[in-house]
Amino acid sequence: MARIIVAEDDEIVAELVRDALIGAGHGVGVLPTGAQALAVIRSRMPDLVILDCNMPEMSGLLVLREMRSNPRLVDLPVLMLTGRRSDKDVSLAMYDGANDYMKKPFDPDELVFRVEQLLPTTARAATR
Repeated sequence: MARIIVAEDDEIVAELVRDALIGAGHGVGVLPTGAQALAVIRSRMPDLVILDCNMPEMSGLLVLREMRSNPRLVDLPVLMLTGRRSDKDVSLAMYDGANDYMKKPFDPDELVFRVEQLLPTTARAATR
């Protein structure tokens, strides 16, 4: 079972993400703001982080930049899951250190597949 932090302010999207990942055997914590997510990530290291770009207090991109500037969090896998759809948005997120980028609306099965591809081998083995 992987521990996954999801930063998402839309309750419906957060519920879809949480249900899909819990159904795949993962532990999921959902936080509604980037600042809250970053605080939890710093205090309780997850196996993977899913960030929305547009959130209150601190955008997903700012959370990502903070993570990539922290030696302890620099290698933590990050999936951006966002409504931002332009190629420029994708490029910016990847440049800032995202490992993958999914656009909303999304297929929950594809989300689970991509998450499991990003998980460290030890976390993947624990879900089987």
